[in-house]
Amino acid sequence: MNKKKWIRIVAVYSIIYTAVTLLNSILYLGKGIYEDPSGNWHELDRAVILLIGVTAFKLCTALPVKPLILRYIIAYVPSQLLAFGYVWFSGLREELAKTAYRDIWINFASLFILLCIVNTIISIRKEKGE
Repeated sequence: MNKKKWIRIVAVYSIIYTAVTLLNSILYLGKGIYEDPSGNWHELDRAVILLIGVTAFKLCTALPVKPLILRYIIAYVPSQLLAFGYVWFSGLREELAKTAYRDIWINFASLFILLCIVNTIISIRKEKGE
């Protein structure tokens, strides 16, 4: 992979991490919570989960599998399982919320689906020559 692709991957990762962190902070402030109850571990956990998702998505776009939806499923299933595994291991460090697995599934799947939609739109535009 060339330098330009690596820079693009790091930029996408950084933008998504920043957007998710800002959204999380806004939601906490909206609920009247002025400090993240989980502190720095929560930030590191978010970074690792996002890294799992972005890496899986990047690998997914490089798979020589047709149709595109199958390529997404092949990348999604093991990466979601890896995210669940990470949540389980983080439970060894501190007690998990009762909704930890549901939350990670919703957040991970939502972001993955959003990336799939964006990638599909880009792929369609490239095919049309725009």
